[in-house]
Amino acid sequence: MTTLGEAARAVLLTADPHAKRRAARGFARAWRRGELVHRCDVAMPDRPAWPERPELLAPGRMPRRRGGGSERGRIAMLHALAHIEFVAIDLAVDLVGRFGGAFPRGFVDDWIGVAADEAMHFALLDRRLAGLGSHYGALPAHAGLWEAAEATADDALARLAIVPMVLEARGLDVTPATIDRFRGAGDEASARILSRIYTDEIRHVSAGTRWFNWLCAERGFGPAATWQSLVKSRFRGVLKPPFNDSARRDAGLTQEYYAVIAS
Repeated sequence: MTTLGEAARAVLLTADPHAKRRAARGFARAWRRGELVHRCDVAMPDRPAWPERPELLAPGRMPRRRGGGSERGRIAMLHALAHIEFVAIDLAVDLVGRFGGAFPRGFVDDWIGVAADEAMHFALLDRRLAGLGSHYGALPAHAGLWEAAEATADDALARLAIVPMVLEARGLDVTPATIDRFRGAGDEASARILSRIYTDEIRHVSAGTRWFNWLCAERGFGPAATWQSLVKSRFRGVLKPPFNDSARRDAGLTQEYYAVIAS
């Protein structure tokens, strides 16, 4: 019988975007059907397999996106979001395969569900790009999205602190304004997709915060102070307002975590 770790590794080593999306959904189905042993007994790759396109560029080399009002600007924004969701599949699967064996089954349930959500988000965005005459891989993409995984590969607590509680929480801050821009341009189809993603992101941040707090309790740490220490030591960026305090609060990520260290 295949183990959880073996199945996760197989998803991570799938390069084609659509094959990876299908593999992530299949991973989730296999777990829910009881077809995977709850054991993470193989090493996860340092970096997942990715396609030749999109070309990955350092942040400073990324072309500036134009406003979201033009079709070209909307395609560029949707492509950037599709890339985020594509990498997010690997982030969720790696979290399960790298650390899931040390957690209760509920942890695996949550993060395999997140991986399946990210796969669905990617499919929705790629389909929308096709409807606008484009596709994932048509434009360059940000090369730095996996850096957080590399910086936290040694510690589940650090991974939970940075990926769901910083990076995905940032999506809660910026997505409502992006939805408004698409709506203002008359692109209701894209706005509906982003609204669905936004709703799911609240649940993902909630899962990250809940399991971070659980692991802090297991280790005897204070959650807010521990999170602040990890963000200062493991996150290369800065936390910048404005914050969507109400959505963060709905996810359990209250101001006691981030207000003290926000720039």
